[in-house]
Amino acid sequence: MGQEINQTQFDDQVFSEYRCRLSREIALLEEQLSHGIFSAIGEIGGYELESWLVDHNYFPSPINQAFLTRLNNPLVVHELSRFNVELNGAPMPLKGNALSAMAFELNQNWQECQEVAHQMDSVLMMIGILPTVRQSDLCLANMSELKRYRALNEQVFKRRCGRPLRICIHGREHLDIVHPDVMLEAATTSFQVHLQSAERDAMRYFNASIIAAGPLVAASGNSPLLFDTDLWDETRIPLFEQSVEIGDQPQPENRRVSFGCGYVRDSLFECFAENIAHHDVLLPILIDSPPQQFAHLRLHNGTIWRWIRPLIGFDPDGTPHFRIEQRVLPAGPTIADMISNAALFFGLTRYLATLREPPEALFGFAQARDNFYAAARNGLQAKLTWLDNSTIEARVLLLEEILPMARQGLETLGIGKTDIDRNLGILESRIKSGQTGSAWQRAYCEKYRADSLHLVAAYLEQQRSGSPVHEWAL
Repeated sequence: MGQEINQTQFDDQVFSEYRCRLSREIALLEEQLSHGIFSAIGEIGGYELESWLVDHNYFPSPINQAFLTRLNNPLVVHELSRFNVELNGAPMPLKGNALSAMAFELNQNWQECQEVAHQMDSVLMMIGILPTVRQSDLCLANMSELKRYRALNEQVFKRRCGRPLRICIHGREHLDIVHPDVMLEAATTSFQVHLQSAERDAMRYFNASIIAAGPLVAASGNSPLLFDTDLWDETRIPLFEQSVEIGDQPQPENRRVSFGCGYVRDSLFECFAENIAHHDVLLPILIDSPPQQFAHLRLHNGTIWRWIRPLIGFDPDGTPHFRIEQRVLPAGPTIADMISNAALFFGLTRYLATLREPPEALFGFAQARDNFYAAARNGLQAKLTWLDNSTIEARVLLLEEILPMARQGLETLGIGKTDIDRNLGILESRIKSGQTGSAWQRAYCEKYRADSLHLVAAYLEQQRSGSPVHEWAL
C-alpha cells in the first residue's frame, strides 16, 4: 500500500491479468524458497510510527500534504487521512546499542517534524486513538490526496454493495455506529515493529511473534477512548478489524483484518498462498517490474492486515528477504515507551524462536489468539494462558515470566547491557505501577472529570516531557 497508483477504476480484464501475475509470482516464490535464494541475513529491526497532526484547539489538523511538502523528508510519508503521517526508521542490526540508536533516530525525526508542524500552527502527537477525533472528521474530504486510498475505499464498498460499515464494540461502555467509508481506519495509529531474519529461521520467528502478541498488548495499551466512549484498553484492535470489513469471509480468522488462522507449519510461503486462496484482489494495479520483485504479491499482501504480517523485502544487494511486521502496538505515549515495547518484542520473540522445543508445538494457536483479545480488552488485568497452560494475570505473568525471557532473548541477540537495563527497566516500572497509557488516560478523566479537550491538552504536556508514562503525574 506504500506506492501511488494512476487509476481508481478497473475492468474485468485488469483483474484477470492481475490474478495471472499473482499466480506467476507465487509459483516463483515457491521455487526460490526451494532453491535457498532468500536471504540468510538476520536479525535486523525497524519500525513505522503513525502519528497525528493536531491543531491548537486539540482537534485533528488536516494539513499533511502541505506539511510533508515543507518537511521534505523521505522517511516521513502519507497516511490514510490528511491529519496523519508516518515516520519510518532505517533498518538496524539488533546488536550492541541498536535500541538507543533507534530511539536517537526517532527522536531526531520527531523533533524535525515538530518544528515544521509548529510553523504551521499544529503539533504532532503519538497516541493510539486521538480522544478529540469526531466521527465527522473521518470523512472522504479528509482522505489524503493519493489515488490508492480512493481506490481502496471504492473497492471495499463495491464488494459491500454500498452497505455502510457497522462498528459495534462492547467494552466498559458500548459503541454501536454506522459509517459510509473506510476512514474510521484513520483513527487507529500504531507503532509497527519489523524483524528481519534469515529465511531458515523465519517460520520460528513468525510463530513466536504470534505467541508474544498477547503479552505485548497487555503491557502497552494506549487506546481506551473513541468518540467519548470508554471501550477496550486497546480499542484500536476492534475498530481496525471492523473499519475495512468487506463481508466476503464469514469466518473471523479469514477477514481482511484478523489475528490469522494458525501457525506456519513449514514456511512463510503458506501465508502468501493463503492470501491468494482466501482473499479477493482489491487493487489490481499492473506494475511494470520483473516477477522477481514480487510486486503484485506484495501489493496484495498489503491489503490484508493481519496483526502479525509477513513481508517480502530486499537486502541492499537485491537478495529477497522475509521480515515480520508486528502490528499490535499502539503509537505513544512517548518514544521511550515505544522503544521499550520494541525491546520486549525483539527479546521475547528471540527467546521463544530459539527454544529447543518449539513452543508452538505445545501452545495452541487458539490460546495465543485468546490471549491477544483478552489483553486488548483488559490490559494488565487480563487473564492470560502461558506455555505451561497455567492461567495468570497479565501483570504477574509479565513480571515473573515475560521480562526474564525478554532479557535472555536480548542478551543472545547481542544487545548491550545498558540498552537492556534501560528498556526493560521502563517496562518493569510501568507494569509494577499499572500505569499504561490507557490507565493514565482513564485515571485523568476520572480525577478531573475531564472532557476530551482537557485530556489531550494534559497528555500533550506530559508527552513533551519525554518521560515514560509510568512517571506521568495526574
